Amino acid sequence: MDPAPVTALVALGDLACIGAFVVAGEISHNVDPAANPLYVAETATPFLVGWALVALLGGLYAADARRSARRAVALTVPAWVGAALVAQAIRATPMFHGDAALTFFLVSVGVGLALLVPWRVAASRLFPVEQ
Repeated sequence: MDPAPVTALVALGDLACIGAFVVAGEISHNVDPAANPLYVAETATPFLVGWALVALLGGLYAADARRSARRAVALTVPAWVGAALVAQAIRATPMFHGDAALTFFLVSVGVGLALLVPWRVAASRLFPVEQ
């Protein structure tokens, strides 16, 4: 993990992307996030836990992850797929609402990547690594 302040900015962007994914999903299922914040938080938790585990293990918070747009994509795609798998495993437990479903996994991967990949590419350009 790169201890530079930019790492925190990248992480905040990641959280915003994952949050947007969860909120959009809740709205599409007629859940009002403002009226049901704990429900939304419970929906988000498996994805945040999955992302934290996989992103840290995958080196997404190392400076190298911002070396280039290509590197950002190469690291982000498998990390989000792994995070979505972890999230599905967590959702399969009785501790969280929802369940593990292939269709939701596929939607999670697609929508999550549609948000995280552009953000990570932008971060690689906004916060380039000194060569």
